[in-house]
Amino acid sequence: MSGVNVYTFELPTTGSLSFVDYFSNGSDVYTSQISDATQARANLRAVLKESKHTDGDKDYLRLVKTLEEYLPHLYAVINCVASGDLVQTQSPVFSWRTTLSAHLFNNSPRLSLPALPSELVFTLLTYGFALFNLARLNVVALGTYERERGISDVERKAKDEKLGFAVTLLCRASGIFEHVSTTVLSDAEQTPGWNTGRTRPPELSKEVSLALSKLALASAQSLAIRKLMTKSSYDSIVTPGPPLPASHPSPALLAKLHLEAAALCASAESLMRIPASRKNDMEVTESLLLYAHDSAALHGALARKWLGAEKGAQDAPGMAVGFLGWAKREMDALRDGKARGGGKEEGRDERRERRGHIAAEAEDVAQFLRYYTRMNDTVSFQPVPSQAELQTSVPAGRLAVAVKAFVPPTPAFGPGSVEFIRKHADSLDLADSESSPDGLRSMTSSAARPSYAGAGSYF
Repeated sequence: MSGVNVYTFELPTTGSLSFVDYFSNGSDVYTSQISDATQARANLRAVLKESKHTDGDKDYLRLVKTLEEYLPHLYAVINCVASGDLVQTQSPVFSWRTTLSAHLFNNSPRLSLPALPSELVFTLLTYGFALFNLARLNVVALGTYERERGISDVERKAKDEKLGFAVTLLCRASGIFEHVSTTVLSDAEQTPGWNTGRTRPPELSKEVSLALSKLALASAQSLAIRKLMTKSSYDSIVTPGPPLPASHPSPALLAKLHLEAAALCASAESLMRIPASRKNDMEVTESLLLYAHDSAALHGALARKWLGAEKGAQDAPGMAVGFLGWAKREMDALRDGKARGGGKEEGRDERRERRGHIAAEAEDVAQFLRYYTRMNDTVSFQPVPSQAELQTSVPAGRLAVAVKAFVPPTPAFGPGSVEFIRKHADSLDLADSESSPDGLRSMTSSAARPSYAGAGSYF
């Protein structure tokens, strides 16, 4: 079965800020570059504000590109401050709305956050949210193509590639969230006075960022499972339920993939509940917690479904009935829960589609259960194990995707930038040439710079 099990994040907005007001350099070397950084940030603010007031489909691709244009400038400012090339004349205060926090009246609170690390965290998280939402938009546009009767193999494979692109976007988002948790926030804690004595939003929690990484990876895993099944989904249109078509992936493999996705979602929920136990931390929004909880339940139920199908194919209908009955109970509980936790930005059509997906999955499980119950009651007469007994037969999960590690962009200026490295290399070349005797300079130059393919290789 297909379905869009990808969360829709509410995007934050940010207040205006001019880097010129807070940073300077005595030699005026970076005056124009600081102005460029301010402009890049203003562009980001404008796009976020426009997205906030746009109904319907939002231009997440444009937002991703705007973020990718701003980040090199932000990293440049951070590097220049660290190297002393820029002097902080006064402490900057960045204004961002927290969209991950639980709040009254459905209004995202605006926070005043000190220091550059806060700006980097919120910018990177927004980047991850944008990639997440862009992936979801791409999946929604595909529809349920694998179940269209008239689709050709060429069309299906083309759409499979687009589904694979959404998987890649989510793996990138997972890497960004992981980088924020393990690197950016760890470094921020070493900044004197950073966030001391302030109420901390979920965005500034290591546990929440790590949870977001796990959720993104689980969503990528979910889409990878769907991609694995597109051919068999098409073949199952005419004859749904068991026996499975020859094109169907191994039920044992599908069970392990769903088990891993369930574990990722359950771990994410546990991590996101940690801030609520701390005195000065804001709680995570309930919609995101419910999404993680329900996603873990859905993948767990689907894992039990495929374990049942596997046992049925192995002539163990008693165990098949046990696993499928377990899966049905979990599916019924999900269906009765009205498919909660879709995110504030999710529209009515998306919620209806998710409810329909869960209802279809529940019916599919019921069909498998009826088939193997009838087989066991009329042919095999095997005992049906209890849920506790079945638990001992549940295997470990398996990942089909991987986190795509985030690599910070090359700074737009200052240490680490292309221009900085070039000037440094030129100065080294100049120093080498000035230290060499005139008679050896041309020989050294020609020996150090081969002028043809294979130069310096003699046989």
